[in-house]
Amino acid sequence: MSKQTTFALACAVVLSALIPGVAGYLSARMESLESAERNLRVLEARLALREAREARPVAFSGPCLRTPPSPRFQQVPATALGDREHRQRRPRGLQKELERQ
Repeated sequence: MSKQTTFALACAVVLSALIPGVAGYLSARMESLESAERNLRVLEARLALREAREARPVAFSGPCLRTPPSPRFQQVPATALGDREHRQRRPRGLQKELERQ
């Protein structure tokens, strides 16, 4: 056999192994990309559904039967304080003037 024939046969053997391997690799890559794209579309649909649920106003079946009481502050008149306590809250000069009257 000549060198040229040997080289041609060697190239044919290498290519016969290389071409199916590359084709299998590329088809697996494409399949994984398509699978990732399908998963992304499913996740986007779930997210859109969740956002639509949150944006929808909540409707209750009936009115509230009892509303919580609002906090109310009880105002105590100044006369309810004892004289001693009332005097301690006034400035000293004002207290002396009130005692003179």
